[in-house]
Amino acid sequence: MKLTLQEIASVVGAQNDVSLFEDLTINAIEFDSRQIKTGDLFLPLQGARDGHEFIGTAFANGAVATFSEKNITSNYPYILVVDCLKAFQDLAQYYLEKMRVDVIAITGSNGKTTTKDMIAAILATTYKTYKTQGNYNNEIGLPYTVLHMPDDTEKIVLEMGQDHLGDIALLSNLAHPHISVVTLIGEAHLEFFGSREKIAEGKMQITQGMDGHGILIAPADKIINSFLPEKQKVIRFGADEDIFVTELEEHKNYLNFKTNFLDNEIKLPVTGKYNATNAMIASYVGKLLNVSEEKIISALAQLNLTRNRTEWKKAANGADILSDVYNANPTAMKLILETFSSIPANDGGKKIAVLADMKELGDSELALHAAMIKSLDPAVIDYVFLFGPLMQALADEVAKVYPTDKWHYLAQADQVDDLTEQIQKVLGPNDQILLKGSNSMKLTQVVECLEK
Repeated sequence: MKLTLQEIASVVGAQNDVSLFEDLTINAIEFDSRQIKTGDLFLPLQGARDGHEFIGTAFANGAVATFSEKNITSNYPYILVVDCLKAFQDLAQYYLEKMRVDVIAITGSNGKTTTKDMIAAILATTYKTYKTQGNYNNEIGLPYTVLHMPDDTEKIVLEMGQDHLGDIALLSNLAHPHISVVTLIGEAHLEFFGSREKIAEGKMQITQGMDGHGILIAPADKIINSFLPEKQKVIRFGADEDIFVTELEEHKNYLNFKTNFLDNEIKLPVTGKYNATNAMIASYVGKLLNVSEEKIISALAQLNLTRNRTEWKKAANGADILSDVYNANPTAMKLILETFSSIPANDGGKKIAVLADMKELGDSELALHAAMIKSLDPAVIDYVFLFGPLMQALADEVAKVYPTDKWHYLAQADQVDDLTEQIQKVLGPNDQILLKGSNSMKLTQVVECLEK
């Protein structure tokens, strides 16, 4: 990033006279004073502590200027603003327009990070491409991503997350996407939104910054229909829609499938049929942006995801572990259970599912847990472990269809060691075991113990 202090001051409406300071070139902007390098601009944000307390540290580490919501009596070069975060966002919006970068925006209850990685991998075969790093997908992370993209960036793939209604509207109006993708409307953060309809309303705000231009790619889910802008070009995906997956073959470590818009088969080195949908969406974005089919297929075949939350591991006794313990909501749990059920069992081995509480589901939490019984078939999944107080609702349903010696329930969230011990009594060397639950349920500890 190469911007001058005076240019930045002009963009954000500085309330002080920055001509008092020698015109400076700013290399980067950082909100963590520990990350400051020589030539950077410091952004003091309000967190657990007021970022203004660290202005001195930032300059000691090499900052040449700082934003500030307060007059600074020392000789530090600074830009006085009413709201540092708003100034940061305004600057990111300006920078995108100045650099004339095409923005591809992605949101969804599930699959947005994976789809972001897939789109970026495909576009990188043809364009200078940058993407959201890690989970920098909120009102701070997105402008940070924009202001840290390389100077020669041609396409930027931005992930947009939401915790509350209006979050994505803000991000869309900042980024003005050329192509927007909604991967799925699920139940993530249902506690904060109250209903799936409100979640859909929030996700569909990704179109607000499009102003009727560009293309929206969205699922064939009727719940979004009332939120579609009248003048927006929309591509729907799903069976018999504009784009869809065909000839899907699921394997333990990869997928083979075709689409209705590419001639050749795609081989994807990840599991889960939902990832075929994510890859199809990414392929279509590539096609829209004139990436050749050969490059699309090659990029997906060599895919390296940011954070493969669903991955196969090995237990110490030889059993196969399908670990998906980063987070959980009903849609994600249903999808991974479908995938786990469809993969052939190992010779002489059982299939075991370990399911822990899903959080932030609001008043519907017990009903949504109980509904997971629809994805548990005793003829396919041999043994079920349920963990956490909310899983009582599912335990009541499991008791109706599973023999008493084929399932186990631990109600207390602090019984991780007990859960691990019970699993180890059942887990054989030829078995496959799935673990899925919210991160706070600490199933990562179970996975680590099984590996050791």
